Amino acid sequence: MPETMLLAQMLGLLLAIGALAGVLAGLLGVGGGIVLVPAFFYAFQTLGYGGPQLMQLCLATSLATIIVTSLRSVLAHNKKGAVDWEILRGWGPGIAVGAILGVLVASALRTEALQALFGLLGMVIGVYLGLGKSEWRLGDAMPKGVKRAILSPSVGFLSVLMGIGGGSFGVPLMSLYHTPIHRAVATAAGFGVIIAVPSVIGFLFLDIAPEHRPPFTIGAVNLVAFAIVVAMTMITAPWGVKLAHAMDPKPLKRVFAVFLTLVALNMLRKALGF
Repeated sequence: MPETMLLAQMLGLLLAIGALAGVLAGLLGVGGGIVLVPAFFYAFQTLGYGGPQLMQLCLATSLATIIVTSLRSVLAHNKKGAVDWEILRGWGPGIAVGAILGVLVASALRTEALQALFGLLGMVIGVYLGLGKSEWRLGDAMPKGVKRAILSPSVGFLSVLMGIGGGSFGVPLMSLYHTPIHRAVATAAGFGVIIAVPSVIGFLFLDIAPEHRPPFTIGAVNLVAFAIVVAMTMITAPWGVKLAHAMDPKPLKRVFAVFLTLVALNMLRKALGF
């Protein structure tokens, strides 16, 4: 059995990570994965679980939590009639294909390469959060045909490489194509389910060396982290929603954009060996 002190340290770190991810998700409307992946990375590394597949462990565990949180979110939004099922039906198959490709690529890469990818993509998201404007447009309706065939797998593929759900790429994409923000957020929760389910199934079959696996890990999914983070985000996400209604979240979103950019830069620095 794992040492009691190690489990206690792991429990404390994961409780704090889940609480923070839940508050930020409710307050700023960003997906928990964008916080969970770097948090898991530093937590598992601090506990002594490094190795060439550490990022796969972080990505897979983050995506496992997204199955629960995104499903809960899309059901809640659907009760209010906010989910655009036409977009989900049209984009879902391509997103799922991209997610499966993402698992195949992520499984073959070393931690350093995945860190670099997370860093680069995280900076892109951070810059958009910080500088993006709601009036920016690429078109008046979500694209179909060839554009959709290219963009939909890209959303799934890039999301899996970062261990995130549909919000970070899906919401900006839908907003740029004139989808109202509340409908974009609701529909992106559906993207999250479509991304997370096939990718987690794939990651469950990934073989990680026993010395690099935290206690209670199946494939690349750590069950302890999954259970604690899901429980904490369920508790703290409503707190974030209440805070969002009590204050203007726009300045906080700018602050989070700076924070995310710094985290992404640090991941990139580590990937490059500095």
